[in-house]
Amino acid sequence: MAKYLVTGVAGFIGRSIAAALLQRGASVRGIDSFITGKRANLVGLEAMEFIEGDLADPAACARSCEGVQIVFHEAALASVPRSVADPVATNVNCVNATLNLLVAARAAGVRRIVYAGSSSAYGDTPTLPKHEGMLPNPISPYAVAKLAGEQYMRAFSRVYGLETVTLRYFNVFGPHQDPTSQYSGVLAIFCRKMLAGQQPTIYGDGEQSRDFTYIDNVVEANLLAASAPAEKVSGQAMNAATGSRITLNDVFTLLCELTGYSGKPAYAEPRKGDIRDSLADISLAGNLLGYRPAIDFREGLRRTVEWYRAGGGQN
Repeated sequence: MAKYLVTGVAGFIGRSIAAALLQRGASVRGIDSFITGKRANLVGLEAMEFIEGDLADPAACARSCEGVQIVFHEAALASVPRSVADPVATNVNCVNATLNLLVAARAAGVRRIVYAGSSSAYGDTPTLPKHEGMLPNPISPYAVAKLAGEQYMRAFSRVYGLETVTLRYFNVFGPHQDPTSQYSGVLAIFCRKMLAGQQPTIYGDGEQSRDFTYIDNVVEANLLAASAPAEKVSGQAMNAATGSRITLNDVFTLLCELTGYSGKPAYAEPRKGDIRDSLADISLAGNLLGYRPAIDFREGLRRTVEWYRAGGGQN
């Protein structure tokens, strides 16, 4: 039976992938440095082997890859505003860490790495939907760092024969996403504030749109990417999203219905590095992986609100 490694396992997406693997009876190892991950996210993952370590340390990478066949690489400083404030830390924890992991994975005989790419690689080009044939145009240090990791994945596939698959995530949300950080996803922050009767802030006019993707869809894309035939997917990058979009103003209206919040949002100046509109073409992932999003935005948002309402994300 294959052994899996999940990097960034105390984070939102890493935790969700590890839980799905354990539910299938898989052998799982996780690694996290807790720079952004939460120890509370490890609750329920007791059957997993856990390493506290930093991928910026080559020795930690080597230890984590030993005896592993498949890696889900989720660890990153996943924030555009944080990268604008501290581009060096983003580079260390995204680019350097990814290269360290690739070197260790190759040395350990890992068969495949599924990499958490980012839709931020497309930048702010007006063309919609975003498709994988478009020329990347990153506009933030975070986007540059994630694209660099993606290119390293492709290079290791071509040069060393290491199977790599990149999934470009589009605005992932759902249970276990941290709602307390200023760098958190907008939906997590909105849910926490509106459930508490606090006014949320929309940066910009609210007409910017996003292809918000519920976590279960992203987990399924990862599991499919881990098992797809190498001749079809190795070295490939593909979008993981829903193929639909909604404005932040419409998100706010929907959240008012779900949370009972009756106030108005505050509006502030747009943040540097944020893109205006995001919408994915998911046909490549459909063709190569058989990926089809099972949970639409409204149902995903309902599940997310209920999780926060029940006390999730308070630790």
